[in-house]
Amino acid sequence: MEALTSLIGGFGVLADPMNIVYMFVGIALGVLIGVLPGLGGANGVAILLPLTFSMTPVSAIIMLSSIYWGALFGGAITSILFNIPGEPWSVATTFDGHPMAQKGKAGEALTGAFTGSFIGAFFAVLLITFLAPVIAKFALQFGPAEFFAVYLLTFCAFVGMGREPAAKVISAMMLGFALAAVGIDTVTGQLRMTFGSVELLRGFDFLVAVIGLFGVGEILLTMEEGLAFKGKSAAINAKVVWETWKKLPRYWVGCLRSAIVGCWMGVTPGGATPASFMSYGLAKKLSKNGNNFGKGELEGVVMPEVAAHAAGTSALLPMLTLGIPGSPTAAVLLGGLLIWGLQPGPLLFVEQKDFVWGLIASIYLGNIAGLIVVLTTVPIFAAILRIPFSVIAPVILVICAVGAYTVHNAGLDIAVMLIFGVIGYLFKKLQYPLAPLVLALVLGDMAESSFRQAMLVSQGHLSIFWSNPLVGSIVTLALVMLVWPLVAKVMARLNGRKEPAAAE
Repeated sequence: MEALTSLIGGFGVLADPMNIVYMFVGIALGVLIGVLPGLGGANGVAILLPLTFSMTPVSAIIMLSSIYWGALFGGAITSILFNIPGEPWSVATTFDGHPMAQKGKAGEALTGAFTGSFIGAFFAVLLITFLAPVIAKFALQFGPAEFFAVYLLTFCAFVGMGREPAAKVISAMMLGFALAAVGIDTVTGQLRMTFGSVELLRGFDFLVAVIGLFGVGEILLTMEEGLAFKGKSAAINAKVVWETWKKLPRYWVGCLRSAIVGCWMGVTPGGATPASFMSYGLAKKLSKNGNNFGKGELEGVVMPEVAAHAAGTSALLPMLTLGIPGSPTAAVLLGGLLIWGLQPGPLLFVEQKDFVWGLIASIYLGNIAGLIVVLTTVPIFAAILRIPFSVIAPVILVICAVGAYTVHNAGLDIAVMLIFGVIGYLFKKLQYPLAPLVLALVLGDMAESSFRQAMLVSQGHLSIFWSNPLVGSIVTLALVMLVWPLVAKVMARLNGRKEPAAAE
């Protein structure tokens, strides 16, 4: 009941007309970002984050989260009409979405994808509504050792449960820790890795780094690939929507299963991409129409979209309650909270109640608004793809540069952004994951601070991390996660099996 009362208060926050305007603007921008291959939710949020500097934190998070929902919706448009996934998690949608478009069922496929996205988000936001306050109350009992244990679990979970090779994840994370350490040590006041440069005293700004890594890096990669857009046209009308909605109730078991898979992958660092593939694979195996998957089956479009949207939404749960992002986009949003002067974690639910519940309420309304926007504007956004990428790319680069400059009004930040853009490009070319680097860049300082506070309390004894069952179990679980890839490899060798290839 307390959660429902707080949620009603959150809807009261949305009564401000400007917040509704920001929501629709964010969704429109998000769909645009989702439609453009090479960008994506994390990139879009990173690039447009500077736009929110003059807003209140509530309005800012509503707009940024709406961009994210819009990007999740928009990725399906290019997947189905152009067979080009606008987002990594939309790849599974192409398997049946584009064949449906080729058969003249583009409207049905798009309606199924958008509705599936809405179902997944709705399931996940229900989870956030009722579980977040419980987790937050529990987390209020945390001290420095418990917080470091949770940070350690997050870092180790990326190593143990990530889909990339552990060595690459650890390498990316180490680079993130090194970059996070540059500047003034907040505990001792000593300079670290500034090499005599005055500009490096303030360290590397998180926002400039993510704009370069995500925005510029993706643009460089997309320019190299030389995308050319050729797709099917689509028309959605009320009759198509209604006829598609009449078919969806028969898939309720699969939708429930996909939503559970998505929520699990969102709360853990699995993310939306493996969630969509896993959901598609389960649906293909368990559906009575499994043999038709890949030939234009509506169920094959709906299931990955349910899982992807559930994963994207539920990734906010650990971010809000523990200050730990469950996805790259959540990591960027976490950086936004810090920039606005808010400390993510359990105290957020006590000190910034309007902010938290306004955000949760906006997820409900944002997804309803997003569903309406995409169902009514598909032809407009599809037409954008017919603009040459050589025209779109410079515009995005200019937006990135303006965003980086506005952080400190310093021209040097544009150069730093371009350097990070090259790093992001190299990471993608060499197939190194960016999420662990961003995670370490955002959480590195906080993890270091918690660790040093715990050491001060225990007078240097590591036994503090096993001083009670809670912190001991979290640290032990983290260490198991860390060595899990090695254990899995040994077990596979003992069983005489080849190690399963990492799923994309």
